[in-house]
Amino acid sequence: MKFLRSILDKQAKWFEKGGKLEKLQPLWEAGDTFLYTPGKVTKIAAHVRDALDLKRMMIVVVVALIPCTLWAMYNTGLQANLAIDPALVNSLPGWRHVILRVIGAVLNPYNAGNPLACLIHGALYFFPAYIVTLAVGGAWETLFAIVRKHEIAEGFLVTSLLFPLILPPTIPMWQVALGVSFGVVIGKEVFGGVGMNILNPALTGRAFLFFAYPAQISGETVWTAVPEKCAVDGFSGATWLARAAEGGLAEGSWLKAFVGLVPGSMGETSALCCLMGAVVLILSRIGSWRIMAGVVAGTMGTSLLFNIVGSDTNPMFATPFWWHMVLGGWAFGTVFMATDPVSGCNTDKGRLVYGFLIGVLVVLVRVVNPAYPEGMMLAILLMNVFAPLIDHFIVQVNVKRRIARNAV
Repeated sequence: MKFLRSILDKQAKWFEKGGKLEKLQPLWEAGDTFLYTPGKVTKIAAHVRDALDLKRMMIVVVVALIPCTLWAMYNTGLQANLAIDPALVNSLPGWRHVILRVIGAVLNPYNAGNPLACLIHGALYFFPAYIVTLAVGGAWETLFAIVRKHEIAEGFLVTSLLFPLILPPTIPMWQVALGVSFGVVIGKEVFGGVGMNILNPALTGRAFLFFAYPAQISGETVWTAVPEKCAVDGFSGATWLARAAEGGLAEGSWLKAFVGLVPGSMGETSALCCLMGAVVLILSRIGSWRIMAGVVAGTMGTSLLFNIVGSDTNPMFATPFWWHMVLGGWAFGTVFMATDPVSGCNTDKGRLVYGFLIGVLVVLVRVVNPAYPEGMMLAILLMNVFAPLIDHFIVQVNVKRRIARNAV
């Protein structure tokens, strides 16, 4: 490693002030600090030093996302293999199926009973979206860093993994590029970059795609990675959340939905994997348990209220809270999106209120508007806007209480 460190030190002069590649210094610094810790550290006692910096925080979140990422690939492949008509395997179009037929010389990649086969099949949908997100989003991050002459922050490391996980497997790659561009530029960089944005960048990009290209981001065929003409008889790619809006939950198993063996966005289907990530985030104190608890409380209270009121025409009124928690993006949004430390609340009481209101809103959207069964994305984005206001009122209440307590 000393040899690599020596090479990097010799090349550093080109990127320092006055060097020929001075303008590319942020790009150089990003690569250098990715491999090694920064060479410049604070040594005087006037600063508080903490073992947790932005890089370590982002890496912990990435580790927490590993179960969801692996499940995204496995379940994407599984749902596709279950839907494909075996008689049409050799005629399936697309470069992915050409690769799979080559792999078929050793392993049957269309075997739904083989976890490795499902993982390989699903990886051919997840990794292209992830690579496009990294390349396009990273290019925007680098461009803004060079123009503003500041370092490239590690925040995009998490955004680049979150974004493909909340997309359907069939989304075109050009829409992935467009969505992440909107999320990074409009959702973050126009506000000043990392730490300044009021909206979650990944959700901002997802919302843009949903409203700009609804045919490719919603519907009954986008959730399973297989051409419709090659599906077996009776195949339907609709999510279970859409089925709930039609009163079809009685046919399904809650445990199956909890594990994530259902169609949906690539990384959002498994509440179990999200729960694993929640444990990592809570134990490392990076994700706020108060926000998660608030979302749970808001979801339970609102869904129980609708259960009591009831409806003869809307089946979603009867959906219990334990079904809300395993359907759609509820679990993923609660654990990884709502707990974003930048776009969420920063006061402890504010986090409880913030999470509670997200839980209330997601059930309201799902139940009151059955034409749009998913509501987690809109609930979180709306509360992102109000998070500073919630913190403001919490602080003002604390100030008034202290003044009253210490008044003479």
